[in-house]
Amino acid sequence: MVHSMTAFARTELAGSHGTLSWELRSVNHRYLEPQLRLPEAFRDLESAVRDALRQGLSRGKVECTLRFNDDSAGQALNVDPERAAQLIAAAETVASLIKQPAALNPLEILAWPGVLVATAADPQALNNEALTLFKQALNELKNGRGREGAELAKLLNERLDAIDGEVAYLREQVPQMLASQRQKVLERCREMQVELDPQRLEQEMVLLAQKSDVAEELDRLSTHVSEVRRVLKAGGAAGRRLDFLMQELNREANTLGSKAFDTRSTQAAVSLKVLIEQMREQVQNIE
Repeated sequence: MVHSMTAFARTELAGSHGTLSWELRSVNHRYLEPQLRLPEAFRDLESAVRDALRQGLSRGKVECTLRFNDDSAGQALNVDPERAAQLIAAAETVASLIKQPAALNPLEILAWPGVLVATAADPQALNNEALTLFKQALNELKNGRGREGAELAKLLNERLDAIDGEVAYLREQVPQMLASQRQKVLERCREMQVELDPQRLEQEMVLLAQKSDVAEELDRLSTHVSEVRRVLKAGGAAGRRLDFLMQELNREANTLGSKAFDTRSTQAAVSLKVLIEQMREQVQNIE
């Protein structure tokens, strides 16, 4: 099964300290190119995320965005009595130096850093949750790439069937095209009232048949089509192999066009090039 390089995945996890969410977007690229967007508190995850991507994917530009909505504002607040007592003692010391000191405001004490303490999240636990969630998103992305890859394989096989049809048509038409060309030469000679040596005619027709012999090109087209089918069935990282085969198919179609001596062979060569170009565009999205 082949995989596309285009897909999207999103996963979310609501925990006791906030909500984690991953968004993964992948598009076609010659190599694997991760682009990570992580909150500063999760920078330690970068290496593990890159390793997971390398193990799961072989090609594609992959944007990975992690978001964390901190719910610590809803957590219970605790007063640090020792810190508060130190602050009050310091304030009283200063107040003793003032003739008419203002009364201490409890809210100002609470506002001092370190007096109010919220239940802190364990950074390592958060990182583990984020990494587990990332692997879920990566699996979802791979499944999406697999579904699209199956559709691409279906489209490619339809065009391979069409190429097989054009090749079979040309194999059938070549003898008729040669006979038609022979008839045209005879008719032209009659119109010009020229007596043509039958032996010379046969020699010219043999030369024409040799110059326009496309049996080798048709055989190669059939071979390349069979190889494309094999690669699609085998699956895996097939994109580069398929891209090479598209070049080979196009080469044979060009040769057919250069040897064309009849409108039927010219039209068939054009149809082949159109089909191959359609395949080449789809192959660019295969991993």
